Amino acid sequence: MKAPKVIHLGPRSITALLLVSAVGVGALGWPFLAPPKSAANAHSQDAPWLFAGLLVLLVLVLAATISESGLGPKAVAMLGVLAATGAALRPLGAGTAGIEPMFFLMLLSGRVLGPGFGFVLGSVSMFASALLTGGVGPWMPFQMLAMGWFAMGAGLLPGSRRLRGRAELALLAGYGFVAAFAYGTLTNLAGWPFMQQSTSNIAFDPDDPAPANLARFVVYCLATSMGWDLGRALCTVVLTFLLGPAVLRALRRATRRAAFETAVTFEPRRPVNRPT
Repeated sequence: MKAPKVIHLGPRSITALLLVSAVGVGALGWPFLAPPKSAANAHSQDAPWLFAGLLVLLVLVLAATISESGLGPKAVAMLGVLAATGAALRPLGAGTAGIEPMFFLMLLSGRVLGPGFGFVLGSVSMFASALLTGGVGPWMPFQMLAMGWFAMGAGLLPGSRRLRGRAELALLAGYGFVAAFAYGTLTNLAGWPFMQQSTSNIAFDPDDPAPANLARFVVYCLATSMGWDLGRALCTVVLTFLLGPAVLRALRRATRRAAFETAVTFEPRRPVNRPT
């Protein structure tokens, strides 16, 4: 059975997505790319506000994707429902050892609805959850981008048409486990360079070469977020195996009934013959 194309990534949206991804990678990885005593390191304390401009690029990506794909009202409704559900799920595990059921929903939604819809859904859900929890700040664009990548990656996994059952659940669980750690690492990069050097010996040092800072970053991740990332990864795996079959069936049934690729048409009203 042909997979539904809720959002088709065309040339403009792919170009915009590649652009914002390249800028995002540069914004996250600049501590390892900029040489010591460079201008970027000299203005490292201003970087959070500069990189917050990524939010503008993300909005442009979403606008290009939606406008080019001709996103219909049924797809917009599904996007709104899933984004609201994801935003509501995120606070449930806040502060509880990385138990974040939001990732499970983004994983399965990206798998069923495709990479384009997954990226839009992940970004919008993280934005909505930030508004809901008051977590708006310079870090928010990075969280939106990382969650968009997370859900988009699920849509790019192989076997979307034929792979079903335990094999598909194992594939999704394996991806979710690895991608949960990747998400944590990326979001760590958004804040680690701005730690005060005087308070920690694992903070970013603009005068040291990239290998030394990379070693500090690895220790920083192990010391501060390993337990949280592991909890997120295990929660995603457990929920995928326990609830995955039912949620996948529900999402696929909804996409079949919605018939996103069928154009909406209106038939002319037939005249009613009234008895004289």
